[in-house]
Amino acid sequence: MAYKHGVYISEVPTSVLPPVEASAGLPIIVGRAPINLANSQEYINKPVLCYSYEEAVKALGYTKDWENYELAEAIKVMFQLYAVAPVVFINVVDPTEHKKAVTDETVNLVQDEALINREGILLSTLVVKLSSAGEPLAKNTDYTAAFNDDGEVIITRLSGSSIPQGQTSLVVAYSHLDPSMVTKDDIIGGVDASTGKVTGMELINQIFPLFRLIPGQLLAPGWSEDPAIAAVMKAKVQNINGLFKAIAVCDLDCSSSGANIYTEVPAWKENNNYTDRMQVNCWPLGKLGDEVYRLSLHFAGRTCRTDGENGDIPYVSPSNQSVQVNGIVNAAGEEIVLGPDQAAYLNGNGIVTGLNFIGGWKLWGNRTGIYPGASDPKDAWIPIRRMFNWVGNTIILTFWQKVDAPTNRRLIDTVVDSLNIWLNGLTAREALLGGRVEFRQDENPLTDLIDGVVRFHVYLTPPTPAEDMEFVLEFDVNYFNALFSSAA
Repeated sequence: MAYKHGVYISEVPTSVLPPVEASAGLPIIVGRAPINLANSQEYINKPVLCYSYEEAVKALGYTKDWENYELAEAIKVMFQLYAVAPVVFINVVDPTEHKKAVTDETVNLVQDEALINREGILLSTLVVKLSSAGEPLAKNTDYTAAFNDDGEVIITRLSGSSIPQGQTSLVVAYSHLDPSMVTKDDIIGGVDASTGKVTGMELINQIFPLFRLIPGQLLAPGWSEDPAIAAVMKAKVQNINGLFKAIAVCDLDCSSSGANIYTEVPAWKENNNYTDRMQVNCWPLGKLGDEVYRLSLHFAGRTCRTDGENGDIPYVSPSNQSVQVNGIVNAAGEEIVLGPDQAAYLNGNGIVTGLNFIGGWKLWGNRTGIYPGASDPKDAWIPIRRMFNWVGNTIILTFWQKVDAPTNRRLIDTVVDSLNIWLNGLTAREALLGGRVEFRQDENPLTDLIDGVVRFHVYLTPPTPAEDMEFVLEFDVNYFNALFSSAA
């Protein structure tokens, strides 16, 4: 040790740690995108984090064909209807696999322009000829090719082109995306044993390493009404990266083969096992003008909006909050009209729906999929389940830095004091009715401490939604005495 003579300074770690808060409702949306319309084809089975509509369209493309490209619908709902961000999208459409080839298709050339009336064309594969037996024309010399607003390709004859004046037709060949080739196995995804490539929902484990954001909601609009996919969703959100938790937001089948009237929905839900504590079930579809949306997307957008209005703390239920619809319909497009009693019937079976009763269209329902099979408040209430997820995720982020630190009094006090201060702050904001953390001797046996296992017991009580407000009216005869009181 060096010889010292003078005044010296050293530092010790702060005894109270500020929380590293987890993003409460970050949506992770898996589905199909018109990737041929994107600026590049980089985001194929690769998560993309977007903060704006423009950013999402550049990365994934956009089309009004929501039936085949669910991520386009999600872009519209999240960024235009609810103006929430960020959102993570996972596109599973792969142009090298999900495509079909077209050869020798004739298109009309009118006033130097020809329209290929098909969406999904891969421009890099386009070949243009004067006739079936002709040689390919030169792009950007003889013609240009570009997408119009409907995602179709317009071929334009250039001045000085090899295309003769007065030519009335061209012959084209190309490959185009075929979204019908995407299967539920593509959505579920997995890991290729030979290459290690990760696809589909399996990519949820890459979200935090890539973006330092914790998933809050997992969606697969257009697919989650398939029980096999819903089963994978609820399994994935239980144990993200082996640590974090989120909720799976699912749609229930509202077609004639599923449950197209409200009385059929609870049985369909139970029979198909949409009964998990980490699962939110939405029924039926939302409608706005001529556009029809999956209700799960409206739930996710409304939830993010509500969180944002409350400091990104998920203690407020999205139920009885306005949604951007003016009707609800089943898969056949038939309008469904629910009264409060009918909507309550669905809610009492763990199903979220839409209700237009007082104040316009609202999201309606507070219960997770596990209800009524189980009634533990931390599992049965959507906002309480989300609060437990969020508090747990925040604790992991905050105290990861203390892993492998010496198990001494300083460590115990730092954890207990830091958490109690944070929980007291949440209580002061009324996000909790109360909360505390204890280091209990009965939960830390000597054998565990010797083995490096240290347990802290966190108590917390998020407020339950005031779902059932009851007022008792009584006729009080004593007020007749007012008839006999003397005039002032």
